[in-house]
Amino acid sequence: MGNTIVITAYWRPKDGEGAKVEAILRQLATAIRSEPGNLLFVAHRSKDDPAEILLYEQYKDEQAFLDHRETAHFKTLVLEQAVPLLARREIRMHSILE
Repeated sequence: MGNTIVITAYWRPKDGEGAKVEAILRQLATAIRSEPGNLLFVAHRSKDDPAEILLYEQYKDEQAFLDHRETAHFKTLVLEQAVPLLARREIRMHSILE
């Protein structure tokens, strides 16, 4: 796990756009999980704030994450479709402490 990259992304859909964002995430999950460098992709809804979505992703290394950002499904589903529906999008990259 020495090179594993963890991504946390916090999304908050604009008012009234939650169902559209959830539909996009269902498509996105299937596509991301089929990427050769993806180890895990899970979308979570906050118990404290149901409008808040946490995306938790693991990639085998930083190159796999960079490759992910170049895929057609990332560009279409995230950048073109989801981002315009979001009031907030915050992304952090982490390494695993061993």
